[in-house]
Amino acid sequence: MVRNPERRAALVDAAIEVLARDGARGLTFRAVDAAAEVPGGTASNYFTSRDDLLAQVTGQIHQRIAPDPDEVAEVMAAPRNQALVADLMRWINRRVTENRTGYLAMLELRLEATRRPELRAELTQVMRATLDENLSFHLEHGLPGGPTAVTLMYLAMTGLMLEQLTLPGVVPAEETDGLITALVDRTIGPEGSPSNSE
Repeated sequence: MVRNPERRAALVDAAIEVLARDGARGLTFRAVDAAAEVPGGTASNYFTSRDDLLAQVTGQIHQRIAPDPDEVAEVMAAPRNQALVADLMRWINRRVTENRTGYLAMLELRLEATRRPELRAELTQVMRATLDENLSFHLEHGLPGGPTAVTLMYLAMTGLMLEQLTLPGVVPAEETDGLITALVDRTIGPEGSPSNSE
């Protein structure tokens, strides 16, 4: 059977929607077919197993939540200082709200990975690559703060995203901007540090 790449992509996107809405237990071929509005049995023609489908979602979700390069260029037009780092963190935080489904699906994948060693290995590779990209971006653009500061901000922002996606009342939205500013100030330091330092 000839498989249509656009149909496959639509099925993966539908799987992301199902994963975010119903969790990993709700991710079935039947649910994906319904979400993609295709005839029953379509997903099973494109994916050999549920594990295959999860692997495809893992590969696609990173692209789905990645920022548009033009948006990045616009944000990066500002002077390369500590204020820009805080603006970048606030921008990332807003993107979580704007693409809630993609980030919820990523959380579901993380939980499912605790039970599936193959998925854990694949998702670990994807997320480590994401952290490495963040480190490279920060250093290559001459932003203040070294690798340790970037890693600490990544971990803190991941925690903030978790709260906002699952229990938004824990950290009210009106407090996040100030908390992000404090995070950057305390992680990098009051004067900022050269990008090649820790």
